[in-house]
Amino acid sequence: MSSSLCRMASGCLWHQVVLTIAAKPRGVHIITEDIARIPELKQFKIGLAHLLLRHTSASISLNECWDPSVRTDMEMMLNRIAPENAPYKHTPEGPDDMPGHVKTCLIGAEVTVPITNGKLNLGTWQGIWLCEHRDHGGPRTIVVTLQGTPA
Repeated sequence: MSSSLCRMASGCLWHQVVLTIAAKPRGVHIITEDIARIPELKQFKIGLAHLLLRHTSASISLNECWDPSVRTDMEMMLNRIAPENAPYKHTPEGPDDMPGHVKTCLIGAEVTVPITNGKLNLGTWQGIWLCEHRDHGGPRTIVVTLQGTPA
């Protein structure tokens, strides 16, 4: 995890860290705690946490984190929307690669979450999802940029 911190003359505080998330199997995984554990988060009274997933066959989203069947159903629907057996032209990286790119376009590679009093300000049932679209995607990196007023 690399990290930097900057306090601006205006009183605005910035922090950036690159998190590596260990390889996960294909599917939808909750990574909220990985983000919430960033120690510098506590230094912000009000702000934003911007998360950029640096990959093209995985995605990141805010969604339900309470009922695991939501994640199972989401994986099922994504596989119906972007099946592996479609007549794709881009195939050199395997049958799960091009569907992964399609799913990433649909879900996205970035989210922004408010920070309030040193914590992510999510709804009761919301969590941060890492959607792994490959069978063997490997570790994933997320650039987390925090900005706001200091606590």
